[in-house]
Amino acid sequence: MLPDNQMFKETWRVFRIMAEFVEGFDELSKLGPAVSIFGSARTKPDNPYYKLAEKTAAVLAKAGLAVITGGGPGIMEAANKGAFETGGRSVGLNIEIAAEQVPNDYQNLSLDFRYFFARKMMFMKYAQAFVIFPGGFGTMDEFFESLTLIQTMKMEHFPVILVGTKFWGGIIDWIKQAMLEQEANISPGDLDIFGLTDDPEEVLCIVQQSEDRYWVEPGGLVTRKWPTDVSKRGC
Repeated sequence: MLPDNQMFKETWRVFRIMAEFVEGFDELSKLGPAVSIFGSARTKPDNPYYKLAEKTAAVLAKAGLAVITGGGPGIMEAANKGAFETGGRSVGLNIEIAAEQVPNDYQNLSLDFRYFFARKMMFMKYAQAFVIFPGGFGTMDEFFESLTLIQTMKMEHFPVILVGTKFWGGIIDWIKQAMLEQEANISPGDLDIFGLTDDPEEVLCIVQQSEDRYWVEPGGLVTRKWPTDVSKRGC
């Protein structure tokens, strides 16, 4: 049994977690249609992917979609900047980490989180698509977690869009060759969960077309799905 002082700390930790969920739900429930954009915090402003993220966010914001990021530098800053300077809704879900993250200057709604899992919930609950730029371990975590939740039907089947064909090409080849063909650890249909592009306008088209695409899955569960074949999307 835990000592009394440890029990006290655990109880208050529960209240801190609850407070993060309550604040997040309260603020983001009023946001409207939104897209979460992920990518590396280390990407510099002169990097082509920074500029592409900025342009993509601007295109989404002009179409009336809010842009949600992790609120930090790099791709997150680029996306917030693109939405902010277009006059759109620019959201930063900032995280407290050992290597202090300084919120970028392009947020008109900024929330602070201590717990990664509470922050992740907000990314997933209030977005109708994920747009994922090149990044490191954190970006890979967000990418594969979204695939897992959609594959297991724990989350609505919405677009997961990888931006950067040169960066993502190798890992997609590995997923196909090792996971699918060599080991059969996934099903062929699992490759339809995500798509790949370098075009901000195509990102917007995919998101917009996903809004009214519904399929009935085995067991009668109605989910949203989008075809990865460009000719089928009409984008």
